[in-house]
Amino acid sequence: MEENNRMKEMPVKKLMLQMGVPMILSMALQAVYNIVDSAFVGNMSVGSEAALNALTLVFPVQMLMVAVGVGTGVGTNALLAMTLGQGNQKKAAKIAGNSLFLGVVIYVVCLLFGICGVKTYISSQTVEPEVIAMGTDYLRICCILSMGIIFFSILEKLLQATGRSLYSTIGQITGAVINIILDPIMIYGLGPVPEMGVRGAAYATVIGQMASAVLLLVFHLKLNREFAHGMKYLKPEGRIIKEIYAIGLPAIIAQALMSLMVYVMNLILKFSPSAQTAYGLFYKVQQFVLFLAFGLRDAITPIVAFAYGMGEKKRIRDGIRYGLIYTAALMIFGTLITEGFPGAFATLFNAGQSREAFIGAMRVISVSFIFAGINVAYQGIYQALESGIESLVISLLRQLLLILPLAGIFSVFVRNGQAGVTLLWWAFPITEVLACLAGYGFLKKIQKKKVERLR
Repeated sequence: MEENNRMKEMPVKKLMLQMGVPMILSMALQAVYNIVDSAFVGNMSVGSEAALNALTLVFPVQMLMVAVGVGTGVGTNALLAMTLGQGNQKKAAKIAGNSLFLGVVIYVVCLLFGICGVKTYISSQTVEPEVIAMGTDYLRICCILSMGIIFFSILEKLLQATGRSLYSTIGQITGAVINIILDPIMIYGLGPVPEMGVRGAAYATVIGQMASAVLLLVFHLKLNREFAHGMKYLKPEGRIIKEIYAIGLPAIIAQALMSLMVYVMNLILKFSPSAQTAYGLFYKVQQFVLFLAFGLRDAITPIVAFAYGMGEKKRIRDGIRYGLIYTAALMIFGTLITEGFPGAFATLFNAGQSREAFIGAMRVISVSFIFAGINVAYQGIYQALESGIESLVISLLRQLLLILPLAGIFSVFVRNGQAGVTLLWWAFPITEVLACLAGYGFLKKIQKKKVERLR
């Protein structure tokens, strides 16, 4: 009841900071331990260059697993917040239970891919035997033991939907600390633990993820008392699942398109292993910046959805206004860091032969951050107002319809020696600006159609 009162009555400007800061920290930590994995692997005494390339190639599948878990959680988050805003506790319990059932289904799919499909996937992007072996080992472990990241992604959104984002951050911090502690121990072989290289990085990651998921499950059962818990609510209901994915499917596709984009970019850059590795390293830095926007988006969505469920036009408008303002501020901060210290990031990763290409990518692609962050905020707003199609269109523009044709065209000039690889990176800022203009148009249309008609 106290959490519901806060969602109803606290000024949106303050509420968004209270909910958003823990979520931003949570997402930043998730990005940090992706960066930490690469930093430790990049400083291995033997095979570090191949290991960095291997982690670049496995990253799209890791992103895809997160995409399905987070997308399911986003649908659950918005639907649960809206349902609680309407005061329907019985339906809220079914929504939470069905989301956990869906987590089991998602895990089974990841498990099967981990057993059967990993080597074929890695081999499609490289012919280097050492890279194939390292990538296969790392990804197989992450898929077979993926229950941690999948259930963490769903449970995090269940806590955020009730305004308890602080507890999801505690879980994220726990997993990140465990991962960071275990990385050097398992990668380099410290104390009684044998040296495992990239396999050690994978084990450290999944152990941290499982610890986070277990902790969040305890928080969910103990603290989310606005609705009932129990095995009977895990029984799948087609109507509930359809409602979850009516909101969450565009988010899944949006995240999956990111995975597809990275995979296709790896294929485009196959002509230059150093550029391929540079892009993979930069993408992890980029994710750190954009995850700040994703964290704030996860505050924007339940706040706007709750207000929409209550029919409160002013709180909806405030949620949109402050969400965009805070997002722009975060992205300016991220741009200053990446534009100011590209050499420091290259040194952190021990980028080696990829250093020059990595710094060039950072200098150019960072220009797009403010537009990319606004696009992420737009998508959170669309999802909260039950406008998933618009969110999907923005994702298609950003990660498929604009970026890949532009990158493909620019790569022709690079391969023919008519331009340096820096030209290829300009596809990213051009794409984000065009998508941002389209997103502004969608926002105005949705406000007129759905918000202004509320009584």
